[in-house]
Amino acid sequence: MAHATQCLTCLALELLLPTLRSHWCSNANVCPFWCSLGMKDSWGPLKALAVAGAINGIGDVVLCIFLDFGIAGAAWATMVSQVVAGYMMIEALNKKGYNGYAISVPSPNELQQIFMLAAPVFVTMMSKVAFYSLLVYFATSMGMHTVAAHQVMIQMYCMCAVWGEPLSQTAQSFMPELIYGVNRNLPRARMLLKSLVIIGALSGLILGSIGTSVPWLFPKFFSPDAVVIQEMHKVLIPYFIALFVTPSTHSLEGTLLAGRDLKFISLSMSGIFTLGALLLMFLSSRGFGLPGCWWALTGFQWARFSIAMRRLISPDGILYSDDLTRYQLGKLRTA
Repeated sequence: MAHATQCLTCLALELLLPTLRSHWCSNANVCPFWCSLGMKDSWGPLKALAVAGAINGIGDVVLCIFLDFGIAGAAWATMVSQVVAGYMMIEALNKKGYNGYAISVPSPNELQQIFMLAAPVFVTMMSKVAFYSLLVYFATSMGMHTVAAHQVMIQMYCMCAVWGEPLSQTAQSFMPELIYGVNRNLPRARMLLKSLVIIGALSGLILGSIGTSVPWLFPKFFSPDAVVIQEMHKVLIPYFIALFVTPSTHSLEGTLLAGRDLKFISLSMSGIFTLGALLLMFLSSRGFGLPGCWWALTGFQWARFSIAMRRLISPDGILYSDDLTRYQLGKLRTA
């Protein structure tokens, strides 16, 4: 036992440095990625992603198979690919006239403005993460087979839901100019949102159908255990309903972020998280099992969609109001 523990400790230390470096590089790449999208340069991040993927794949094969570096080789390959991707995106920004290598210390006023923008977004993101963590917590308390089925379904859900993120990024890239830019055009902004919601609905239908069919028709790809498969099949209906609305929700929330309706989105997400957590606790305490967790997730997603949609189509919403004072950074307040 002592020898096994020592081996695991050595392996962890061996992986720690490249893992930390790759994590730091991936976080550092977020800033140039969003800057490129803000400048409507989608090819820069796409090229960087393609090159990074190729380097990562080739590095994994060379380091893990031919040089026998094991899992540490995969971590080093990931780190190198992230560094190259970051360099390529910064160079793409430089070609657009932005000095990506400039280093400056922000003033207190600039820090305050950053906080005013970032704090509501942080609350929104943490509410989502906290709710998904609660799902895992309650599923874990239901036994080994239940948590195994939940992990399969939540991984499938996340893998399908991420396809809706481009809709949010599109809204955040193109909506600001139409909402409060020099060429302000609210009818075009509403038309763009309508197109994004329709695309999101079609994407949700396709992703939901595919994402539901795989664990339904081919459950043994994930587990040969009959009990785990039975638990997976119990949540297929709420799984599909939640996945169907997710891409459209991304487009709506991306529009709210583009319109800097930050106070509303942070307050609404906090409220939805609180009600969703209470619903999750109620369903779990009443013995609804794993389906109860997934129906709570369905309610969480549809509440996000309904509240965001109602906000955007309201007469005093960002797509209908002529009040431009809300877009001044000095007027923003965190939730």
